[in-house]
Amino acid sequence: MTEPARVPVLNIANVLTMSRLALVPVFLYALFAEGGHHSWWRLTAFAVFAVASVTDHVDGNLARKHGLITDFGKIADPIADKALTGAALVGLSLLGELPWWITVFIAVRELGVTLLRFWVIRHGVIPASRGGKAKTLAQILAIGLYLLPLPAWLEPLAPVTMGVAVVLTAVTGVDYVVRAFRLRARGKRAVAGA
Repeated sequence: MTEPARVPVLNIANVLTMSRLALVPVFLYALFAEGGHHSWWRLTAFAVFAVASVTDHVDGNLARKHGLITDFGKIADPIADKALTGAALVGLSLLGELPWWITVFIAVRELGVTLLRFWVIRHGVIPASRGGKAKTLAQILAIGLYLLPLPAWLEPLAPVTMGVAVVLTAVTGVDYVVRAFRLRARGKRAVAGA
């Protein structure tokens, strides 16, 4: 019986993940250019954010379709997501456009989930769940609406969408805690039974 070929860490899916990280400072520059309220720069920030967000969808599809899933990718992908959304949330709060409690709440949840992933890593990797993907999508949509210079009649869409994102952030955070403890318990049972 032959062993499956090892997937190289340096593959197109992981390169896209790392490019998302590289776009974070570009995004922040565009967000804060000319005081953060210039329409052209806000559209530029939105475009950079959108391109970086699309790479999240593309890298995941490429990894699954072409068998390029690696442990590095399973860890780096959510970190890249958190860096992008975290930078956007902090930036919007610094500009006074998003309440700080939302930024802090989401940041604490994201940091907590990342720490949980590392806490159980010797027992296995917790991949992103469907709920986690829905949460990420809701956050991206809400941030996108905050970034765009919307007409006054559309402005209420941003806080409503962010409200949905906050609820999904809370619910999926609890789900990750449960999954982490289950994975750790399975890992300990496996070691005890060996």
